[in-house]
Amino acid sequence: MDAELKPLLERIAQALERLAPPPRTETTFAGARLFRHDPDTGAFHPAPDYPLPLDSLMGVDRQKARVLENLERFAAGLPYNHVLLWGVRGAGKSSIAKAAFMAVAADDAALKLVEVDRDQVTALPGLFDDLRTRPERFVVLCDDLSFEEGAAAAKALKSALEGGVSGPPANVLFVATSNRRHLMPRTNVEDRGMVAAHEDAEEEVSVSDRFGLWIGFPPMDQPTYLAAVAGYAKRYGLTVPDLERRALQWAQMRGGRSGRVAWQFIRDLAGELGKSLPL
Repeated sequence: MDAELKPLLERIAQALERLAPPPRTETTFAGARLFRHDPDTGAFHPAPDYPLPLDSLMGVDRQKARVLENLERFAAGLPYNHVLLWGVRGAGKSSIAKAAFMAVAADDAALKLVEVDRDQVTALPGLFDDLRTRPERFVVLCDDLSFEEGAAAAKALKSALEGGVSGPPANVLFVATSNRRHLMPRTNVEDRGMVAAHEDAEEEVSVSDRFGLWIGFPPMDQPTYLAAVAGYAKRYGLTVPDLERRALQWAQMRGGRSGRVAWQFIRDLAGELGKSLPL
């Protein structure tokens, strides 16, 4: 009987080993400043430094200054706020978060940035607990954050930022970018009723309220767009006689004006002129 059961038990043991989660990798933050987090293994994968300097981002001076000020306070161990960067697409929200981090981290080897995917927000409480005991300071960045109605991710985010009974970790600054100021979509009143709609509104605000610092990115007007194009052209030595006319035509073809559209126009122009630019 034992001889007959042994092959079966071995196959069961092998199947269980395949189903078991992979072992957690040894955590190290040496040798890089930017990382991506894998919640399945707990690994932090190093990423290359962000190439664009902060002063190269045009048309968003007020937003840059506010992000940088808060980040410098965090790096210095002073009181700070978690940050929600919200507004129109292509305004430079993610670029400012990364470029500001690189500016401060240049003089602070203990400052690290960890990027998390918006679909993995439910892992934030565990991630914050893992980072809490580390000697480094961490900017945790989630790009394009939003929640569907009733998503567990919204509750996980609130739990992570509040920290439960142990409180929020003092060495973690959470930065999120979103096209919405209120991260959860509004529900049709006719479908849900007035009471339910009011509860939905309260839930929307309760998520966004966990961010002490809201920084808005409004649509870019034409003078600001042209100033951004001119600033990029001057910075990278791109000279053409009809720069403004071509920049406006480019924006018209793209259906709008933004920092991203300005940068894409400059990349196209640099390629035409045979000049290289940062990635």
